Amino acid sequence: MLSRVSWFARPPLIDRLRPYAAGPGARRATRLWSGASFRDVIGPLTQTFGNRIERILGVTEALETRLQRVHSPLDSTSFRVRQLGWTAGGFGFGLIVAFGVRADPAFALAGVLSTTLLAFLLVEQRLSSASKAWQRRLFLELPTVAEQLAILLSAGYSLGGAMLRLSVRSDGACARDLRRVCLRLRQGLSETNALREWADIAKISALDRLIPILCLSGEASDLGRMVSDEARNLRRDVHRELLAAIERKAQQVWVPVTVATLVPGVIFIAVPFVTALKQFTD
Repeated sequence: MLSRVSWFARPPLIDRLRPYAAGPGARRATRLWSGASFRDVIGPLTQTFGNRIERILGVTEALETRLQRVHSPLDSTSFRVRQLGWTAGGFGFGLIVAFGVRADPAFALAGVLSTTLLAFLLVEQRLSSASKAWQRRLFLELPTVAEQLAILLSAGYSLGGAMLRLSVRSDGACARDLRRVCLRLRQGLSETNALREWADIAKISALDRLIPILCLSGEASDLGRMVSDEARNLRRDVHRELLAAIERKAQQVWVPVTVATLVPGVIFIAVPFVTALKQFTD
């Protein structure tokens, strides 16, 4: 009798083996009115709606690419469903505030729409900030990683072995990306395709210059020297950007000094000027 109840019944053998199968059928069958079935129904709708809002706001980069870049455990559908939850929370918060303060219908509608849009944009902004921060970390770490890669290649390591060694010896942004590249190599992807996939996901100019050189591993005999030369170029780019940032900081220092100097000067000039005008008018 208990085996007939869903809480006590053991899943069928085909359902227990389905997660280990490859292909679209690997997803486990879900019951009606379950959380997974709700996600399957609402996921495509939220994904379509979220992509349209992104295009209206001017976001052109694919959501899946940004999620892969920051190594998020969520896929695009799960992210959109979570974003829908935050948006619904913002809508409910706006309604509570509108009924609590008993505002006019126009102001209440504007407030509810504002909180709803703010909740949607908050989740989007967090992902965008994480994506830009990851690109920044890659840009700063890439010269050092390229130099280490050149040393290993010159010491006789193969390209795959050098990337594997660098991926396990660090926990930085480049190391995590290299671990994904090594995983793609174990899945059967060629070195060229795996490296180009990394460049497509990262989308930084420094990596776009380094990847074509690494793709010559099967043709060039002095790959270590070529990578070392490119590492020096990457180091110059980082140094050039650092100098530009220092110059901007130095210019920003003079802003409060200039304001603090101009305001008393204007006051001291305005007082005798106003006094002189009164004398002429009298």
